[in-house]
Amino acid sequence: MTIGKNGQGDGAPEQLRPARMQIETTVLMSRHGESHPTELVDISATGALLRRPLGWSGETGQSWVLDMIFGHDLHIHLEAVVARISDHHIGFSYSRIPEDKQVPLWNLLGGYADILEYWKNG
Repeated sequence: MTIGKNGQGDGAPEQLRPARMQIETTVLMSRHGESHPTELVDISATGALLRRPLGWSGETGQSWVLDMIFGHDLHIHLEAVVARISDHHIGFSYSRIPEDKQVPLWNLLGGYADILEYWKNG
């Protein structure tokens, strides 16, 4: 794996995470009959960051189904767990990627699938 350096000097400890590819597209998040259209902010090999829909009141640890549309011919449908919540975003960690969606996801990510980046929590 390649490691890309993107550190900042605010004193918080640096950690490594899978690189995030910034890409905007439509996402439908659904759970137990509840659904919310929203937008993808970025995506990585292990999760996705979505804009928090108005009126959404989920919790960390909840499982959701994410349907992401890329262009005219790529639809990625997977299961993910809420890992982080902020006023404007929801961070998801993939919990189940169907076998037929794994290769299309890795192809979408391209080189991002094999890169780690530095980040600071806080």
